[in-house]
Amino acid sequence: MIIFNYLLMCAIFSTTFLAIKIGVEAGLPPFLSAGLRFLLAGAFIFLWMILQRKAKPSLLLRKEFLLIGMTSTFLTFATLYWAEQHVASGIAAILSATGPMIILMIQSVVLRKKARRSDYWGCAVGFAGVCVLIMPKLAIGSDLIWILSCVVILIGEIGYSVGSLATRKLSLDMPDISPITINAVQMMHGGLALLLLSLFSERGQWTGLTTMPAIGSVLYLTIVGSMLGHSLYAWLLKATNAFFPSTWLFVSPIIALGLGAFLYGETISLYSVLGSLFIIGGILIVNLPELRARFMSRRMASSSG
Repeated sequence: MIIFNYLLMCAIFSTTFLAIKIGVEAGLPPFLSAGLRFLLAGAFIFLWMILQRKAKPSLLLRKEFLLIGMTSTFLTFATLYWAEQHVASGIAAILSATGPMIILMIQSVVLRKKARRSDYWGCAVGFAGVCVLIMPKLAIGSDLIWILSCVVILIGEIGYSVGSLATRKLSLDMPDISPITINAVQMMHGGLALLLLSLFSERGQWTGLTTMPAIGSVLYLTIVGSMLGHSLYAWLLKATNAFFPSTWLFVSPIIALGLGAFLYGETISLYSVLGSLFIIGGILIVNLPELRARFMSRRMASSSG
């Protein structure tokens, strides 16, 4: 069940970067798009859980859920949606792949969790990939908004990492609450905050919501990306750990890069390919001990059987 849900989540998340790009380029304000997506998705899931007697409305008042909503949803996706106005969806996916490495850095520096040598090497290789990706335009200095957008996505990944760790801790502290419920409540908090940001910063721009690409983007991201994809992610956080679910980023950058080029005509440069390979290579190095342990355990299980 874990493997099936993991693969389904990977397939869904690989397409969301392009769906976001289609929406913002169709004229949909980024904060409005993100806010509608998460508020609607969270509300539908939370209502369903209440009807199933697996959640109570009082959970909306818990400050723990607000913290996760402000990090996992608000900070992560406010930055991502804004940045995709200026960078290709494939580039956004590559930069988002730094999330697992930032999780490890937070665990090591802030939470004082002992790190392995492979963790340091993996992070070094991964962030070298970020440099490969950004340095050409940084050297030219002709596209500052593109560089700023890349930095903004990286800042958003800090929110993603903090939110993942907080969700994991909350799931363990409150085992009687379904991880799907936790995810629904935090999406509602984050979505509402995004709509408030849109109200104050995107006035007069809401007409883009009437175009078919914009409507299709919101519906796809709400139903498939958030209701299904993020519920699977929350379930996997509780079933495994804070790091494993985020390894969907092993494959997502390559798929997103290909989808952007094939379906939307985005340019694939040598630097974007090299950068993505470095970042994915860094994640693999970090996760090598776990991958080796899983391989050995399965090998021993098959040989004993």
